[in-house]
Amino acid sequence: MEEKKFDLNSIIGFVLIFGILLYMMWQNQPTPEELAEEEKAKQEQVEAEKKAAVTTTTEDTVVTTAQDYSNNSANDSLQLVDLKNKLGAFAYSSTLSSATDSHTTVQTDVLDLKFSNKGGFLSEVRLSSFVDYDSVPIHLIKNGNQDFNITFPTADNRILNTKDLYFQPSVTKNGENTVVTMRLKASESKFLEYRYELKPGEYMVDFSIVSKGLNNVINSSQEINLDWRLKTYRHDESIAYENRYTRLTYMHEGDKISKLAQNGDDEELIEEARWLSYRQHFFSSILVADQPFKKATISSVDLVADEDIDTVFTKQFASKLPLAFNGGEANNNFQLYFGPTDSKILKQYDYDLEESIPFGWGIFGWINKQLFIPLFGFLSSFLPYGIAIIVMTVLIKLMMSFVQYKQFLSQAKMRVLKPELDAIKEKYKDNKMKAQQETMALQNKAGASPLAGCLPGLIQLPVFYALFMFFPTAFDLRQKSFLWADDLSSFDSIYDFPNGFSIPMYGDHVSLFPILAAIAIFFYMKMTTGQQMASQPTQEGMPDMAKMMKYMIYFSPILMLVFFNQYASGLSLYYFISNLISIGIMLVIKNYILDEDKIHAQIQVNKKKPKKQNKFQKKMADMMAQAEEQKQAQQKRKK
Repeated sequence: MEEKKFDLNSIIGFVLIFGILLYMMWQNQPTPEELAEEEKAKQEQVEAEKKAAVTTTTEDTVVTTAQDYSNNSANDSLQLVDLKNKLGAFAYSSTLSSATDSHTTVQTDVLDLKFSNKGGFLSEVRLSSFVDYDSVPIHLIKNGNQDFNITFPTADNRILNTKDLYFQPSVTKNGENTVVTMRLKASESKFLEYRYELKPGEYMVDFSIVSKGLNNVINSSQEINLDWRLKTYRHDESIAYENRYTRLTYMHEGDKISKLAQNGDDEELIEEARWLSYRQHFFSSILVADQPFKKATISSVDLVADEDIDTVFTKQFASKLPLAFNGGEANNNFQLYFGPTDSKILKQYDYDLEESIPFGWGIFGWINKQLFIPLFGFLSSFLPYGIAIIVMTVLIKLMMSFVQYKQFLSQAKMRVLKPELDAIKEKYKDNKMKAQQETMALQNKAGASPLAGCLPGLIQLPVFYALFMFFPTAFDLRQKSFLWADDLSSFDSIYDFPNGFSIPMYGDHVSLFPILAAIAIFFYMKMTTGQQMASQPTQEGMPDMAKMMKYMIYFSPILMLVFFNQYASGLSLYYFISNLISIGIMLVIKNYILDEDKIHAQIQVNKKKPKKQNKFQKKMADMMAQAEEQKQAQQKRKK
């Protein structure tokens, strides 16, 4: 933006013009004689107007008033006829004083709500305790980003939409609760009613759709649908990151939890829908049905084609839901949730609403819900959030240290056996199958199978993936700072590229925690991969694992650097600390716990003991023996 400066020449010019105007006004002011003459003329004009008013007859005035009344009545009659032609019985609602585009405002401890007369639904929902990345109050609904509309047929063959009709509002009290009633009237005693009951300190609103006296007005023999559409506002600094966790989730067919596609557009026809969650990362709009919808058509449209251009909305969600009308009358009970996507809050309500949070499927979700969420909640109750992440990381790594010990013990055994394994390879260099059999036999006797190092590593995968799902969905991390990171739930930018410049897949900024995590991963893999390559015997006909591992040493840190640049800094902080601790544990195990001389002596003892093969080893040995027999038989036939 161009900087504004004072221009001395302009100031002097304005002063001169102002002075000239004052001089002209002073020069042109009237003389005392001219002022007296002007006042006399005004008095004469006033007297003439009074005489004219007196001569106007009362009869003329009455006639004029009667003509105006007749014209207005005619206009009102024509308007009423026009309304009845368009709206039938519901024309009555448009004749009331509430038939305006006005709003009813209600506030609770946590919600600021506006109810629109036109359509009868919420036109604005603000969460009073939260702001977005730019310190702007969080609005889930505003400026027409939502449609909540019932499409219904009438007995006189019309199709009407509640979003086009006017409701009459009223606000009452039910104890401490505030009740907002919006009625679409066909007469004073016939109406369709939206009833909202708001409880202090609650994000959940009791909501019902009921009717009275409309059995001869609404044609309930045809399908009556509720359409709920919402364009979700962007609240996070990275719209691409927020969009990844903005998703339509739903419970259906009992207790099944499903989701629409994370990316792109998606549509589903579902049955027995209990609730629908329009989740926009850390905030959600949820509709819960007292009785499941028999069927529902739901859809999601991705609105972020270009994150540099599409910066206001993330996704557009839509649901088409059939309403139940019994005996021509409606009596549908729901709940509406507008609030944080926070498991602690959602657990307070029925129907497992916390399952709308993507903790991970199967064992990954179980680990998060049963271990990491309670653990982090406990630690963050008395520690700063960044310190709580570090302490949790230390505890997890200590818990998993036995896995690293098993891995390093297996690698040490393989290093000790490597000379003997190389000797077998040289001895049977012309008989690859025999070399494989002897190698497996030696490893079995020594208790040094390569799988002994791989299997413990697999145990860590559920933990790593569970944490990968935990940090981006941890509401407690939102807008919590640590060191240079302003928000542990967002990226920790230390440098923003010039406006308009962005690196594909990397972004328009540089985050520091991913850089530190990438460096730690590089050194950890450099240390561990070198040992693995030294301990593993090379096998002919197999891929060159040493070469692949060398590539991985550089590929993994680069992947961390690029992929996590726009991810939650809390996750990058965890990986950085985790790899630092892994390096420390590895050095302690290598230098103070494992003794290769003792391992060698133990292997020699193990080799002398009779070793019974397990079922898998026996099956593998039998398969290799059969393959060797087939090979020898083929060679004999060739001779």
